[in-house]
Amino acid sequence: MSPDVRSDLDAIPSYVPGASVPGAVKLASNETTAGPLPSVAAAIVEAAAGANRYPDITAGALVDRLAGFLDVPPANVTAGCGSVALCQQLVQAVCAPGDEVLYGWRSFEAYPIIARIAHAVPVPVPNRADGALDLDAIADAVTDRTRLIFVCTPNNPTGPAISRTEMSAFLDRIPERVTVALDEAYYEYVRSVDPVDGVAEAMARSNVVALRTFSKAYGLAGLRVGYLVGPVELVVPVAKMLVPFSVGSLAQAAGIACLDAGDELRARTDAVVAERTRVRDALIELGHAVPDSQANFVWLPLGDAASAFDAHCRENLVVVRCFAGDGVRVTIGDPDENDRFLNAARGFVTRT
Repeated sequence: MSPDVRSDLDAIPSYVPGASVPGAVKLASNETTAGPLPSVAAAIVEAAAGANRYPDITAGALVDRLAGFLDVPPANVTAGCGSVALCQQLVQAVCAPGDEVLYGWRSFEAYPIIARIAHAVPVPVPNRADGALDLDAIADAVTDRTRLIFVCTPNNPTGPAISRTEMSAFLDRIPERVTVALDEAYYEYVRSVDPVDGVAEAMARSNVVALRTFSKAYGLAGLRVGYLVGPVELVVPVAKMLVPFSVGSLAQAAGIACLDAGDELRARTDAVVAERTRVRDALIELGHAVPDSQANFVWLPLGDAASAFDAHCRENLVVVRCFAGDGVRVTIGDPDENDRFLNAARGFVTRT
């Protein structure tokens, strides 16, 4: 006989990471092309000397530095093994079996997975035609069983960001018993005229938390460190769900160093934003209806042609992220990488 395991596991899909092909440009995982910022890389090397010791289980030094950086009390901050781990901790903290987790769709692929892992019920709400989250439809979908709403802004994989005005109106509609998680993994790339500040919203409301990460703009995807800000009544239970020592000592040191590298980061994100505009403009000239992305990627709503476009790009040694039957997400790389992608995109248009 085999050991008993959960009978529902076969129904939980596995998370599919962006592919990597030897010799190809990888524009599939929303990583930065450059490595960690130079000052951060130096901090990682220094911290490596102490890798024989367990890290601070509370990530206290990082939490204190984050609190100062964000101008909030340390009690309102907790760190985690990337913001996706904090998303899972949040579901575990607020949902009982059968409770509902709402989110726009298409959005971050992990939401339905982590909901099912916690025995919650994932409830996707279709996006608007332009790829933006439909906040009115999400608010309308709230039921007595709803316990958590994920709002990804800018939205992954489509790119549009919610304005502060839209967010305020949406949050006013949500019952205080329902937790709203503002997933701001791409916050540093936003250049909109009325941007949302999830930290400010989380400090002003009793049922809102903000999630951010060092994986994207700061270039620490391989170290796994993110953070959550919110009311103490939510931060404390989320922190209890942490796998002990999951935020390593190198990750903690790197996170602290990142917060001291503001000028370096701004220069890096400004360069990505400029390339984002250039790539989007070129794709629009090719006839693609590319949404106004505020992240470090663009979305091509190709529908049934998505898989063919993906295959064509791989033939040209460019790896993008395909969502079959829906579209393709393309990370903004450095200018040379982006040119290789655009050359492939032009070839696909010519061929079809």
